[in-house]
This record gives sequence, C-alpha cells and structure tokens, in this order.
Amino acid sequence: MAKDTGLKSAFGGAKSASGGAIDLSVSFCGVKFPNPFLLSSSPVSNSAEMVEMAFEQGWGGVCYKTLNSDRIPIIHPSPRMNAYHYEAKQLVGLQNVEQISDRPLKDNLADFLYLKKKYPSHPIIASIMGFSNNEWAYLAKAAADNGADMLELNFSCPHMTVEGSGHKVGQAVHLLEKFTATVKHAVSIPVLAKMTPNITDMTEPALFAKKGGADGISAVNTFRAISEIGLGDWVAKPNVFGVGAMSGYSGSAIKPIALHFIAEMAQCAELGLPLSAMGGIETWIDALEYLLVGATTVQVTTGIIKYGYRIVADMIEGLSDYMSARGITRAEDLIGKALPNLKSTDHFDLERQGVAAYDMDRCVGCGQCYIVCRDAGGQALEWDEASRRPKLVEDKCLSCMICSFICPVPGLITHKEMPKGWARRPTGIMDKAMERQVKIPNMPLT
Repeated sequence: MAKDTGLKSAFGGAKSASGGAIDLSVSFCGVKFPNPFLLSSSPVSNSAEMVEMAFEQGWGGVCYKTLNSDRIPIIHPSPRMNAYHYEAKQLVGLQNVEQISDRPLKDNLADFLYLKKKYPSHPIIASIMGFSNNEWAYLAKAAADNGADMLELNFSCPHMTVEGSGHKVGQAVHLLEKFTATVKHAVSIPVLAKMTPNITDMTEPALFAKKGGADGISAVNTFRAISEIGLGDWVAKPNVFGVGAMSGYSGSAIKPIALHFIAEMAQCAELGLPLSAMGGIETWIDALEYLLVGATTVQVTTGIIKYGYRIVADMIEGLSDYMSARGITRAEDLIGKALPNLKSTDHFDLERQGVAAYDMDRCVGCGQCYIVCRDAGGQALEWDEASRRPKLVEDKCLSCMICSFICPVPGLITHKEMPKGWARRPTGIMDKAMERQVKIPNMPLT
C-alpha cells in the first residue's frame, strides 16, 4: 500500500501571487488538519478501508460513521436511499434512512488504531450517539482510548426513533447540554456538538452545547424531508416494502440554507466557537463559501456519493489556485472574510438603483426574457416581432434580474447602476374610475 504522503503530493507546493507557498492546513479546536476537507459521518466513512482510500486521494481528515455501543442492534432498512433528480440534473438531493453504524464497536475501534498508525497526520473525529447518559460517556471514552483525536456528538440524526436520541436531543436544549457535559467529564480530547437543522434558530442549542463544555460546533446534518411520492403506490421514497418516512435530505439543494446557519453562528459573539460545516459541498467553490462565512473545516458526503473520493483533488487544486491568484498564503486567513459584508437588509443603500442591461449582439431571440418579465417582473420589456429582440423600458425595470436567470446565453443580461437621482416610473392604474372608488381606512398607523 502507498505510504502517507500528506498534503505535499496533493497540491504540489503551489505558490501565491506574492511568492509564498500555499498552506492549506487549518487548526480546529487545537487539532491540526493538513487541509480543511473532511469525510463526514456517513456511508462514505464506514470502515478503515474506505477512509484509507480517501486519505490517499488527499482528504485531510475523517468524521467516522456514528459508533454503536452494541447494546441496541442496528439493522438498516432496504432500500435505504432515494435520489432526487430535477429536470435533466441528476442527484440534486439525496434522501436517506441510514442508521448509525451497524458494525461491532470493537471493529470500528480497531479501524481507528490502524488509521492512526498509518496516517498519524490525519485526524480522526469519532461520531458518537448514546441512548442514555452512561452510554454517551462509555462511547466517548472508548473512542478516546483507541485513537480518536476529537469527538462529534450526534445530536442531529433526523430519523432516529428512540426517545432521547438524534435530532430529538438537538431540539431539547437542556438534554443537549447534559449529554455534552457528560462527555466532557469523560474525556480530555476536544468535543464537537453536531446541531440539527430541523429547528428555526441554531444558535440557541449551540449556546447550550457551549454551556455544557463543547469546544466546537458542527452543522448542518440532513433536513427532515420527503423527496418524492410514488404516483402509482402513493408511498414516499425510499419505499421500504410499502412504507415511507420523513427522513434526512442532503445534497446541493440544501447548501443555501446550511450556509445561513453557519453564518448566523459565526456572527454570534456570545457563541465564539469554531465551526465545522457540511451541506451540499461538491466543489472547491462550495467549500470556500463555507470558509468565508466562518467555518474552519468542511465535511462532505453527498458530493462523494455523486462523484467519488477523487473530488478532493479538484477541491485542493481549486482552492490553492484561488489563493495563489489573490496572494493569500494561508487557508486560515480566509475564515470569516465574508462576515463583515453580511448584514441585515436595513443596511442596504437604497439611494443606489439599477436596471438590467442587455448585450443584443449575443441575443438569440428566444423570447424567454420577455415572457418572464411580463408574467413575473416589471413588464419592462417590449417585443419587436420583426427582429425578434426585446427592448427594455428602463424606467419600468425593477432590477429583479429574473430575466437573466432564465436567459440561455450566460452573461448576456447584467445589472447596470443608474445615475444618482434616477427613479422608476410608478406602476400605472388601469382604471382611474376604480382608483376613485378605493376606500382607505382612517386610523393611526403607529
């Protein structure tokens, strides 16, 4: 087998525009990772053999599939996953009813020892989930005693049905705090609390995890969802012999929501804990966005299911090239860089306005912009039948930019800022007689 080559072989010692060597390593909860790209606790991290293949491809660490204490037998449903396809795009989302590891605890712990011996520079995060206070402590100590560098407390699995487990703990903040404290008392290695996204405000449970002693937060796990209903049998998928269930949904479709959860926690000064992010990461750009809103490491599952462990090579190369082009030498310098620009909507400069701008030399005359502007926008486009080209009436344009979203020619429609003092024409009233009949209530508004 190949020996541990670490990060150098993964990106070839790239240099930044300023001449400095690119350093993708990050320090997370006091543990150094060769790069921020980790396998998440899931089917992609189910055994040492799988993790070894991933490390050889360049992954910087692993969050191992959630350990089972052997007290409750784990049997996975069949089938256990359903792909959500949208139009021509495959696997936009993935629904699963996967349970925690069904492997014996001793086998998983032996895998830890093997991986730590062969890949000492690649941290192992052991995901654990107990069904009682004592079981949390037992699993924590077993993992720590057999080479785990860190623990991730699974307070987030959305389809565990045992009371006091999975996302039900993540939604019961005092229970979350209690189990975190129990684990912290049992071990000396860093402890992450993994948050459930099946809640409106993630900062609240994160603060209770901190109160219990958590050293960091990981998020988000999968969202409870129904990805598809069979139209012939009326059973939600995955169809397990005639029964469906609300269960975990992941993939690129959840990334915008997951980004918001990470950013909110990163902006919470009271929390102040390092973050490990997951949710729809398939490319280096996805990973970079999470770093920019405050994550230190990123974890991947569905992207690997879709493309294989090999995607990490593109992530390493892409992030390295981005850093090189911008003269950034350390990946850690990217963490949270977008947060100062992330504010509430009342900070927008409403004095500055703009409109859509069209490059007519590239227009193919499909008319989709005209249809969408007429049916869902400012009705700011007129249509020239002879030339098959749209004509923009600028003072009616709402700058919603929906025309650019459906245009088949990339970059043809862009946003243009208008001169100071420019104003849109108010929407007209079709029937002036009707306008005179409108009744406005006479009552104070404050």
